[in-house]
Amino acid sequence: MSPSPSVLAVSRIAYLASDVVINSLSSAGPSPFASAFNALAASPHTRAAVKDLPFGADAGASLLRHRSAARLLSYTTLAHPQALNNLLLHLPELSSTPTVFHIAVGSDLSDALVLLSSLPFVLYSRTAQQAHDHALLASRLAFTESIAVLHIFHLGDVNETFDSLDEDSVPAFLLSEKRSLSRSEQKPSTDPAGLLQTYQSAALATVSLLRRPLRPFAQHGASEPHTVVFTLGRATVSTDIEGVAFVDVALLKPLPSSAILGTIPPSTTRVIVLEQVHRWSMKWTPLYLEVASAIQQSELPSPPVVQSGVLGDASSLSGSDIEAFLQRAASESPSARLSLGPSPSSTEAAPATPHVPRHESAYTKMLHNLFSDRLEILNAPELVASQGQAATTPEFALGRARGDIEEREELVSAVQDLLRDSTVSLEIHALLSRWLGARDDGLKSKRLGEELVAAIQADNLSSPAAQKILQLRRLLPALSRWIIGSDAWAYDLGASGLHHAVASKLNVNILILDTTPYTSRNTVDPHRRKQDVGLYAMNHGDVYVASTAVYSSYSQVLQAIMEADRYDGPSVVLAYLPYNSEETPALEILKETKLAVDSGYWPLYRWNPAREREGKEPFSLDSDFVKNELQAFLDRQNHLSQLVRSKPEIASELVGSLGENLKQARKQRAAQAYNDLLAAIDAPPLTVLYASDGGKAEKVAKRLATRGKMRGLSTTVSTVDSISVEDLAKEEMVAFVTSVAGQGEFPQNGRSFIKALNALAAKGERPLTNVNYAVFGMGDSHYWPRFEDAHYYNKAGKDLDARLEQLGATRFAPLGLGDDQDADGPETGYKAWEPLLWKALGVDAIEVKEAEPEPITNEHIKVASQYLRGTIAEGLEDTTTGALAPSDTQLTKFHGIYQQDDRDIRDERQAQGVEPAYGFMIRVRMPGGVCLPEQWLIMDQIADEHGNGTFKITTRQTFQFHGVIKRHLKSAIQDINRALLDTLAACGDVNRNVIVSTVPSLSKLHRQAYDFARRVSEHLLPRTTAYHEIWLDKKLVAGDALKDVEPLYGQFYLPRKFKIAVAIPPNNDVDVFANDVGFIAIIDDKGELAGFNVTAGGGMGVTHGNKKTYPRIGDVLGFCTVEQGVEIAEKIMLVQRDNGNRADRKNARLKYTIDRMGLDNFKAAVEKLLGYQFQPARPFSFDKNIDEFGWITGQDGRHHFTCFIENGRIQDEPEKDFKTGLREIAKVHKGAFRMTANQHLIISDVATEDLPTIKGLLAKYKLDNLAYSGLRLSSSACVAFPTCGLAMAESERYLPILIDKVEKICEENGLRNDSIVMRMTGCPNGCARPYLAEVAFVGKAPGSYLMLLGGGYYGQRMNKIYRETVTEPEILAILQPMIKRYALERHEGEHFGDFVIRAGYIAPTTSGKEWYDRMGGEGQHREISVGA
Repeated sequence: MSPSPSVLAVSRIAYLASDVVINSLSSAGPSPFASAFNALAASPHTRAAVKDLPFGADAGASLLRHRSAARLLSYTTLAHPQALNNLLLHLPELSSTPTVFHIAVGSDLSDALVLLSSLPFVLYSRTAQQAHDHALLASRLAFTESIAVLHIFHLGDVNETFDSLDEDSVPAFLLSEKRSLSRSEQKPSTDPAGLLQTYQSAALATVSLLRRPLRPFAQHGASEPHTVVFTLGRATVSTDIEGVAFVDVALLKPLPSSAILGTIPPSTTRVIVLEQVHRWSMKWTPLYLEVASAIQQSELPSPPVVQSGVLGDASSLSGSDIEAFLQRAASESPSARLSLGPSPSSTEAAPATPHVPRHESAYTKMLHNLFSDRLEILNAPELVASQGQAATTPEFALGRARGDIEEREELVSAVQDLLRDSTVSLEIHALLSRWLGARDDGLKSKRLGEELVAAIQADNLSSPAAQKILQLRRLLPALSRWIIGSDAWAYDLGASGLHHAVASKLNVNILILDTTPYTSRNTVDPHRRKQDVGLYAMNHGDVYVASTAVYSSYSQVLQAIMEADRYDGPSVVLAYLPYNSEETPALEILKETKLAVDSGYWPLYRWNPAREREGKEPFSLDSDFVKNELQAFLDRQNHLSQLVRSKPEIASELVGSLGENLKQARKQRAAQAYNDLLAAIDAPPLTVLYASDGGKAEKVAKRLATRGKMRGLSTTVSTVDSISVEDLAKEEMVAFVTSVAGQGEFPQNGRSFIKALNALAAKGERPLTNVNYAVFGMGDSHYWPRFEDAHYYNKAGKDLDARLEQLGATRFAPLGLGDDQDADGPETGYKAWEPLLWKALGVDAIEVKEAEPEPITNEHIKVASQYLRGTIAEGLEDTTTGALAPSDTQLTKFHGIYQQDDRDIRDERQAQGVEPAYGFMIRVRMPGGVCLPEQWLIMDQIADEHGNGTFKITTRQTFQFHGVIKRHLKSAIQDINRALLDTLAACGDVNRNVIVSTVPSLSKLHRQAYDFARRVSEHLLPRTTAYHEIWLDKKLVAGDALKDVEPLYGQFYLPRKFKIAVAIPPNNDVDVFANDVGFIAIIDDKGELAGFNVTAGGGMGVTHGNKKTYPRIGDVLGFCTVEQGVEIAEKIMLVQRDNGNRADRKNARLKYTIDRMGLDNFKAAVEKLLGYQFQPARPFSFDKNIDEFGWITGQDGRHHFTCFIENGRIQDEPEKDFKTGLREIAKVHKGAFRMTANQHLIISDVATEDLPTIKGLLAKYKLDNLAYSGLRLSSSACVAFPTCGLAMAESERYLPILIDKVEKICEENGLRNDSIVMRMTGCPNGCARPYLAEVAFVGKAPGSYLMLLGGGYYGQRMNKIYRETVTEPEILAILQPMIKRYALERHEGEHFGDFVIRAGYIAPTTSGKEWYDRMGGEGQHREISVGA
C-alpha cells in the first residue's frame, strides 16, 4: 500500500520531530507508514529511531518503555479497533508524557474517537495540508508542554498536495523559545479554558513559522443564520445557502463551552451536528454531546434545537441536496438521527482481505501439494470477507475446528446408527463398515465416502441416520485442519489465543511462521520478548512440536508436516522464513536460514509424544551442525570426566576459582565504602537479624534498627538467612530477634543459618570469637501447657543464644524472652531487654527527640491504594519474580486472590537458592453457591489450564483454585468473568460471599432466600473500578474526569472481613451464628417467606495463646421483613465500619465491636441509622447443620441429588473420577449445581425425564456412592498444607486418614451410621468453622493439634478446648473410651456434643468471652498443665 500525501506529510513531521517513532503495522498488507519511514531513513537527514510493531502488539507498553529516553515520542497507525483499544489501558499514564498519536482514518472516525476522552488535546485534519500543519502543531504542543496529543487525520487521495518545511526547520522550531498568550512558565491547566489557552499559544507559534492560518473552527456561510451545521468529517460544503452557516471542527479537545457558543450567533434556532461515525456504539456521538452540553449550560433566552446526524460521502453533494437535508431536519423529531450523503457501500465497508506475503507460499504450497482437497486452512484470509477480521485469529479457527470435530462425531454416530438398521442393503452395510475402519485415513475415507453417498442416494434411503450422513457428507473425508499464523502470536500466548489452541486437545495443526532474520535478531525491541512456543507446547506433554526451515531441510519439513497430520491431537510446526520484505531475494533467505540453523539460533527438531507412548524416544534433533557440535562437546566432557576421576582435586579447583577475583574485588570495594561511612561514628555499627514467619519478629527487629539509627548508630537489618557464618564472623555487634515455629523450630527465613551453626558446633569449631551478640526470643508459654512440652517455649531463641556462645561469640546483653501471655504480650520482656542493649553500646544516655515513624499497617495500605489499585498492575508485568509486592498481596485479597507458595518444597527451593514456588489462590464470588452447568465447565477448564488441575468447594459455597502462577492470574480471572462470575470481594476487608442454606425439598423458599442473598451481595459490593481496569482491561474512569468513590466503604473499607449467611430452618448448614450477620428465614402460616430473624456478632477467628481473641456466636437482634433485610445488612456493616478496632486487626471483627460497645448500645446504633426499631424475634428451630445426601424431590417436582465430596476437593483419584464425572454431567445437565456450606455438591433441578441420564452418569463415576460412615459424612476440613501460608499443621490431607481410624472405633461400638460433627483446620483462623463442631482439631504444629469438645449439633453452641496439645495416638486414646461410653450411656436422640457435657468431660460454653473459662476438661477428665 503506497502512502498517500497525508501519510507522507505526517510521517515526515513525526520522523523529523521525534526521538522515537513507534509504528504499528497493518493487518491488511504493507503499512503505508512503514513505506514512508523507509524512504525517510534512506535520506541523509536521519532523525528518529523507528520501531515497527507487529499488528496486535501492545503499543502502549512500547511507548512507556521509551518515554524516559525520548524528548518526544510519536505513534503512527491506521485506525483499527484492536490496535487502538489496546492503547486504552496505558493512556492515563501516557497522557502526561510528550507523545503524539497520529491516527490515520478512512471513511469512519469511530475507531479513533474511542481515544478522545483519555487525552487532553485532540486535533482533526481533513486535508493533506492540514495534516502536515496539525502534525507540526501537535509535536510543538507535546514537546513544550510534556503532554500527550491525539492527531486524527484522513488518508485522503493521491491527488492532494501540500507545502512542507525543510528538514532543519522542524527540530529548530521545537527547540525555540515558546511563545504564549499568557504565563508561559506555567504548565497547562487541566480545565478546558486553560488547555485552550495552551493550544492557542502553540498554534500562534506554529502560524508564525508556517504563515498559514490554524483555526480550531473554520466558519463559512451566512453571518446571521437560522441554522448552524457543525461538521466533523471529510466534507467541506462550499455552496452558500441562505440562512445557513457551517462550522468545520478542527479542534476536538479542549472544547470549552464558550468556544462552541462563540460560533453560534444569537439568530440561530437550529443546530445540526454531523459526524462521520458509522459504527459508533453509544447512543450519542461525541461532538454532539459537547455542543448540546454547551447550549444546555448557557443562559440563552431561547436556546436553539440541537440535532445529531451521520455524515456520509459528501464529495458529490450539491446545494439542492443540502437544502433537501435541511428540510428533512426541520420536519424530524429533535431526537431522530439524521444522515447527509450516502453511507459507505457494503463493498467499502467489508473488511479487506489480509495480504499474504509471497514468500510464505513456500510452506502453504507444501500443504496444498501434500493434502490437496483434504486441506482445510481454518483461518484462511478468504474468510475475512464473509466472517470479518476475527476470521484470521486462532480463537476463530479453533472454534471452527471444534465445530467440525463435533459434527464429525455426529456423522460417526449416524454411520453407526445406520449400521444397526437391518433394512439397509449388504452393499451399503459393507461400505459403512469399511468407512468406519478407514475414517482417519485421508485417501481411503474420501474414496469410500463418495461411494457411500452414491449408494445411499441410489437406494433413496430416508431414515434420519441416512439423511444425517448426506447432510454432513463434506466431513466424510478425513480433513487435515491447519491454522497458519505469524510469530506475532508468540509475544503473548494467552492474548493471541495460541495457548487455547495448544491446550484444546483437539486434532488441529498450527503452522507458525517466524520471519525475523538472524542478522536482525538483536535490532528488535529487547523488551518485547517472544515466548519459546516450541518449549511451551512441549511442556503440555500431549502436543506434537516440530521446528523446521524449508531453506535448510525440505525433507525435514515434509516429514514434520506429515507427522503432525497423523498425530491425534494438537500439533505445532514452527517454520523459519527470514525476510525483511517481499522484495527480499530467495538467496538472502537461504543465507539467513543457514546462519540461524548452523548457529543453533533456530534448531531443527521434532517432538512426537506418540513415540513416547510406544516406548520410543520422542525427541529427534535434525540439525546436523548442532549434532556435530554436541558430539564434540560430549567428547570433551567425556575427556574431562576421565581426568576428574583420576585427579578429583581438579573438580573443586575448577569450581572454586570461578569468578573468585571478581568477588574479592567487589568485597574490598564494599568494605571500603562501609568503613568510610562509619569513620565519623564512635559507637560500633549494629547489625540486626531477624527470623520471622508471621511478621511479628520482623516488626520488632525493624523497630529496633530504627531506634538504633535515631541514637546515631550505623544500623542494618535483614533476615537471619541473608548472612553467612563467614560474614557474621566479620561483624562486631549483632542483635538477633526470632520467633518460634512448630515445635520449637526456627522460622523459615532462619533455618539455613541455624543448620550452618549446628554443623560448625558438631565439628567443634569456634569461628565467632570476635562477635558480640544479643538475642531476643518471642514465644508463648501457654502454647505448650503440658510439662513434657514446656521446653518448646521460646526454644528457637534459647537454642540460638546457646549455639552462638558455643561457637565463641560473646554475649553483650542477656537473653531476652517475650511471652504472649504477659500483660503487654512480648512487649513486656522487650521493654526490659532493649535498654540493656543501648547501655552495652554506650548510647543509653542519648535523648531521642525525633518521633518514631508510624509502622505501616493494613489501614495505611488501603487508604494509599487508590481504591484497591496499589501497584498490582505493575507487579503483574514484573517477570523477575513469581510474587507480588507485600503491600499488593494485601490488596489482591479484595480482588479474591491470595498469594501462597508450595510449602512442601519450600525448604528444597531455599537450599537451591531460588525463591519459593509462588502460586496464587483465586476465590470466586458466587452468592448462594448456585452455578449453571456452562459455568461449571468453564471452572473445570480453568482448573486445568491455569490451576493445579483440581478445584475446591469452600465452606462459603464457592469455588477456589490453587496453584495459579502469576502470569496466569489475569487470564484465569478473565475466564471466570467470561462465565459471568467474578472474584471481586471474595476476600478482603469487605462483605464476602453471602451464603444460603441449601434445602432442596423447599424449592420455592430456597429460590426466595437465594434472590435475597444476591441482592445483599450486589448491594454491598465495592464500587471501585480497579478490578475491571487491572484484570479485564476495561478503563472505566477516563483520565481525571471522574474519580472512584466508595459510598459504603470509604477509602479505608472495613476494619476486617465481614460475613453474611441466610439460614432456612430447620437446617442450619450455613452455621448462621458463626457469621457477622445472619438472616434466619421465618415462614408464615401459608408457607411463604415472611421475613428474617437477624443475628449479629458471630465469628470464628482466634489466635493461639491470645485470650483477647475468642470465637463467638451471634446474638439475635430481632425480626425484619424481606424488604428491610438489605438495608439492615448495610446499617450493621456501617456501624462496624465506624466503630471497629482499626488499631488491632486481631480484635477488629464485629464480634469484638459488639462486646466492647455492649449489645444494647450496638443495637441502638443500628436502629438509629435505620430510623426504625427491630420487631421482636419470632420463634424458629434448627435440628442439624449437616447435609442431606442422596435424592430429594422438591415442591416443584424437580429432583435433587446431594453428592458427598470429601472436604470439597474436586479431583480425579483412583476409583474416584469425580472431576471427570461432574464434567460429563455438566455437559448434559439442564438444571443447576448448588454448593453447600459443608463443601458438598447438589445436582439440582433435574427433570423427571432426565433422571435416567443423570443417574447413569452418577453411577458410572461412583458419585452416587453414599456408603460412608455418619462421621465421615459430617466431617469438614480447610485446605492447610501445602498451599495455605497460615497453616501450622495438616488438615485436608490428614482428616480423612484420622477418620479412617476413628471410624473403626465407631463401628466397634455400633455407631457407624450415627452422625458426629468432626471438623479440622490447620490454623486457628477457623475457615471450616471448627469451634461449632462436636469434635474439632485445630493445628498448632505439624502433627500437633488443639482438641475441642461440646459443640452443638445444629450450630447453636460453641465447643471448648479439651486438650491444648494432642497428637494422633493421644486423639485415639481419648476418643476410644469416650465413644464407647457414648454408645452405652447416651439418652434417646442425644448427640455427641450434648453427651460430653452431660457426662462431665467438658463444660458448656455460654458466650465468647467465657470460651476460655473451665477449659481443659472437667473433674477427673481435667488436663494437668505446666502451671498446675
